[in-house]
Amino acid sequence: MNGWTHMRREIVEIPDAAARLLDGAGPALAAAGRAIRQRDPRFIVSVARGSSDNAASFLKYAVELTAGIPVASVGPSIASIYGAKLRLAGTVCLAISQSGKSPDIVAMSELAKAGGALTVALTNTPDSPLAKGADFPIDICAGIERSVAATKTFVNSALAGLALMAHCTEDADLLAAMQRLPDHLRQAIDCDWIEMTGALEGEQSLFILGRGPSHAIASEAALKLKETCGMHAEAYSAAEVMHGPLALVGPGFPVLALAARDASEASVAETADTLTAKGANVFATSRRVGRARILPHVATGHPLTDPLPLIVSFYAFVEAFARRRGLDPDAPRNLRKVTETR
Repeated sequence: MNGWTHMRREIVEIPDAAARLLDGAGPALAAAGRAIRQRDPRFIVSVARGSSDNAASFLKYAVELTAGIPVASVGPSIASIYGAKLRLAGTVCLAISQSGKSPDIVAMSELAKAGGALTVALTNTPDSPLAKGADFPIDICAGIERSVAATKTFVNSALAGLALMAHCTEDADLLAAMQRLPDHLRQAIDCDWIEMTGALEGEQSLFILGRGPSHAIASEAALKLKETCGMHAEAYSAAEVMHGPLALVGPGFPVLALAARDASEASVAETADTLTAKGANVFATSRRVGRARILPHVATGHPLTDPLPLIVSFYAFVEAFARRRGLDPDAPRNLRKVTETR
């Protein structure tokens, strides 16, 4: 394949897209954050699918850790298929969709608004039906994304959600950490994970582990490996993998442990070393491991921004790994950019 793929080009654009969001959408994010604070919701519901749902999972942990507000994912089919009513008075509904056009996401956001929720939409298409129907539409400012596999829209969706909660909770430390993040994302692109290639050659599956916010990042990484490389990957909590899934681990079984520098790092590192001792081929983004192989990673200095450079480093790896396997990461089998589920 000659030249850069769309996916590679968009990965390289991630730092600038993040800076553009923080600069361009700052007032809208601040206004929405203040509205959430004034609403003082007992809980928040999220509505999303695919990579957007992984961003929602990341934000679930962020919201619960920073604001103490429980977050629940609501299945879009509740509205689009079942036509059920939900009692959401006094709550907030966070809908995330790159295109803002998927009928089931739009229907669920409309149902939430009718049920009394304050609705916030994170979308890369500001004139979309989802944005037009929301109380607070937020343009994530990622720019055109041509690759089927979402990269910069995932990062900007997660970052927009972090900004919402930082404004809601008036968290100056988190706001400052986000301003530093574009530089950290730029460094993350250059983290070379190519040594994992040998461990994956000839394998049919692998585990990708995380815990807390990094568990959501693991889910996004597993999805991208399936999309771009046609290889099965399963994301697990570093705690959950030690139960039933452990039965699949044998000599040479590949494992990627995505550890952020937060309260869960020691737990993820311990699991990585335990699986290495059982013969697994384990790579980890932590210097706390004693047996697993350490991958280069970028530390941001804040536990909630720290997971985001990990997915950027993974994106850079998986795009190169797809090409190594003779695949075009821009054209995954059976997939298209916008999926309009009902």
